[in-house]
Amino acid sequence: MGVRDLADYPWDAVAPYQERARRHPGGIVDLSIGSPVDPTPAVIADALRAATDAHAYPQTVGTAALREAVVAWFARRRGVTGLTPAHVLPTIGSKELVALLPLLLGLGPGDVVVHPTAAYPTYEAGARVVGAEPFASDDPADWPGGTRLVWVNSPGNPDGRVLGVDELATAVRRAHELDAVIASDECYAELGWSGPWAQARIPSILDDAVVAGDTTDVLAVYSLSKQSNLAGYRAAFLAGDPALVERVLTARKHLGLMLPAPVQAAMTVALGDDEHVERQKERYRARRDVLLPAVAAAGFRIDHSEGGLYLWATRGEDAWESLGWLAERGILAGPGHFYGTHYPNHVRFSLTATDERVREAARRLSDLEDSSGS
Repeated sequence: MGVRDLADYPWDAVAPYQERARRHPGGIVDLSIGSPVDPTPAVIADALRAATDAHAYPQTVGTAALREAVVAWFARRRGVTGLTPAHVLPTIGSKELVALLPLLLGLGPGDVVVHPTAAYPTYEAGARVVGAEPFASDDPADWPGGTRLVWVNSPGNPDGRVLGVDELATAVRRAHELDAVIASDECYAELGWSGPWAQARIPSILDDAVVAGDTTDVLAVYSLSKQSNLAGYRAAFLAGDPALVERVLTARKHLGLMLPAPVQAAMTVALGDDEHVERQKERYRARRDVLLPAVAAAGFRIDHSEGGLYLWATRGEDAWESLGWLAERGILAGPGHFYGTHYPNHVRFSLTATDERVREAARRLSDLEDSSGS
């Protein structure tokens, strides 16, 4: 199997519901895709503009300043100490890394790639591109022989599930038993909302409490798209086992996967500025506080969703029925069918809409208005 054998891009199936929602008298409230709507912080945009004289090729490994900023950020924001620049590597967004990691690690037919049961579809796509077998499971005891790569995702997309230290440590031990690389997609880690994560820091897989100082075959993946509104910059990085990082770096050099120099400069500034991250988190907190009770009032049960940018909800019916019901009210969500076969009755509501649109969605849901908008 290869790229030509991938299924049609799933979001095309949402188009009829989007069109129906657009016909609502008050306009559409699009809560389907987690694309940031808030401005890129000025301090970051200024750094990008100042670095536009980028006449030379950038280094795939990243500038020394960027790598040092990543190391300092892990210590300050994630509680991960002991990293050096050799432990980190910038990437062109996190989605391309998720898709390409099986290729960069040399996986192929006969290998298994484990991913969560409620999963961002790119984990599976990356496995299929190299002919490996994707395997959906949240229980390390069920991970089969032949597993060569394990993806965990905390907080999860779409379900907002957060994995604690014990759960991460169990996953790492099982991956080691299987002689597999384990990679943790952590790009929502600054966004903890409920349960212990309302106050406590969401743990990284690189935390010493998880790996006991040994990062062998362990990687963490992070993106600045959400916390810094840099989705259009494609600004991300990986960190972990320096031998793995070097291996991935060598492959990326051959493939020409270089992060543009102005983006590297902007990332360096973004990683050193905590104020804009806290400000953005409060924006999302306020939207969540408006949307969550309205979704519940409309008869949805909200599962997990203790972290991240989404509400993972169900009314006990097929997700396409829920999408139709929402579209009549001018609201667009994401169907659980897009995130694997295990949650066909769930929908995903994104918090990445403007304050005004989130309030409007809450009004429509709370009032249970009919399709005429009355």
